[in-house]
Amino acid sequence: MNSSIGTALILTSIAGLATGIGSCIAFFAKRTDEKFLSFSLGLSAGVMIYISFMEILHESRINLSLLYGERAGNIYTILGFFGGVLIAALIDRVLPSFENPHEIRSVEELSGGRPRKGQGMARVGIITAFAVALHNLPEGIATFMAAMHSTELGIALAFAVAIHNIPEGIAISIPIYFATGSKRKAFFYSFLSGMTEPLGALICYLILMPFISIVTLNITLAVVAGIMIYIALDELLPASHEYGHYHISLYGVISGMLLMAGSLIMIG
Repeated sequence: MNSSIGTALILTSIAGLATGIGSCIAFFAKRTDEKFLSFSLGLSAGVMIYISFMEILHESRINLSLLYGERAGNIYTILGFFGGVLIAALIDRVLPSFENPHEIRSVEELSGGRPRKGQGMARVGIITAFAVALHNLPEGIATFMAAMHSTELGIALAFAVAIHNIPEGIAISIPIYFATGSKRKAFFYSFLSGMTEPLGALICYLILMPFISIVTLNITLAVVAGIMIYIALDELLPASHEYGHYHISLYGVISGMLLMAGSLIMIG
């Protein structure tokens, strides 16, 4: 483990705080900038895909192969990767579609097209906040584990998670704001849900760390890669295509990959 616990916790907290950024954006957004949203979601997907396949999964496979031989190392890496895919799929299965924070919705859809108050809108926002909190726990563990293995990996993964946390903050704050008329409440729920990201990191540190060895760490990295790929392919890419700007979404994916490749070279 090449990174300090403090650095890992800071990176995880930064990723979680991005939901608050989404909340602030929502206060000033009267309508959805569809092209920007398509590009941003594509960018986040590109970052996650690149970092998962080119860095996290590669690191896991190399280290496990050194420990157990190439064949066994590849098998453990594959099992960890598809185990991560399964974990992400089960989380999405448990949460209803509308309340799933990765089901991106526009400002107009969330607000009903006009400011209005009501318990129904507040319920949507609060349940979305709860759903985001559930999603952020494993993401916090994933970011923490990646950062403990390598500061470079931690920075890259925290960046990817932060980007896709911004629309989640919007999904929480808009319904609560239009239901209560309070920007403070909307920001509070959005901020609180994001803080489960560092909470996941703390749970990992306090409970799981005593059982983490070099073997379990690298298997966990493979699991992290599986979770990130599932989020990118099942949630972020379809959401980026939702507004019909397919080429802009693709430009975002490619830009995310280029950004991640360049960043890893610079900080490596």
